[in-house]
Amino acid sequence: LSLRSNKLHGPIRASRTKNLFPQLQILDLSCNAFTAELPTSLFHHFKAMMRTNQTKKAPRVGYYEDSVVVVTKGQEREVVRILSLYTTIDLSINKFEGHIPILLGDLIALRVLNLSHNKLQGDIPSSLGNLSLVETLDLKYNQLSGEIPKQLASLTSLAVLNLSHNHLQGCIPHGPQFHTFENNSYEGNDGLHGFPVSEGCGSSRIPETNNTTRVLDEESTSEFLNNFWKAALMGYGSGLVIGLSIAYIMLSARNPNWLSWIVEELEHKIAMRRRKKKRGQRRHRRRNNGV
Repeated sequence: LSLRSNKLHGPIRASRTKNLFPQLQILDLSCNAFTAELPTSLFHHFKAMMRTNQTKKAPRVGYYEDSVVVVTKGQEREVVRILSLYTTIDLSINKFEGHIPILLGDLIALRVLNLSHNKLQGDIPSSLGNLSLVETLDLKYNQLSGEIPKQLASLTSLAVLNLSHNHLQGCIPHGPQFHTFENNSYEGNDGLHGFPVSEGCGSSRIPETNNTTRVLDEESTSEFLNNFWKAALMGYGSGLVIGLSIAYIMLSARNPNWLSWIVEELEHKIAMRRRKKKRGQRRHRRRNNGV
């Protein structure tokens, strides 16, 4: 059922019809001017959205030519034959108010849920964590508050999450998919903290640990090389012995490539000093000959 981009307005009232749209798999009412609360009374009838392929007992529908444009993962896609793979509810760009119904968590076959650009308030219901197949969850540009439910971290199929421009606060949950989302999924929520928005919230700093360790290792390596060249290039036998001793220790304790790096750099340094010395001697001879 696609009624997108019309001039429909007003509230969606409850229907007296029993078993309304039991096989409905796509509901697209986006880009209209619907008001009042989300049509919870309709959601009760969406039986096909409450069953996955494994549990669905409804008879198969024969092939038919039909198409509908579905917005999924930020892109418009034309579905020629409606399959359960694209089970979608898109109510974006309307004027819906009130809370997000807890009942939406029962629609476990959903792949796309888009409620963005409305005036929805209150908390994000934890029941959305039941949508184990959902790939796109778009709630941006509403007036949602409270914390992001930890149950959403269990959504392993979630590829696109957009909670930006709300009034959310607290720690961003940790989960396999949540570590793949960038700042633009949360921007416009000044009360949120944790990876990737900021540091804090315990393990949210873990993704930066390897990078920090690598920087420290690089600084230690640079400091070691500087100290080594100072000792080796003093021109004294004792300095050279000390430098080579340090190189031997680093070679035996860490990566064997150290030796080749050190030898190459040492040869380069010595060659440069010899060239400078020869140029100085030539200049001195020229001056003497001129005198």
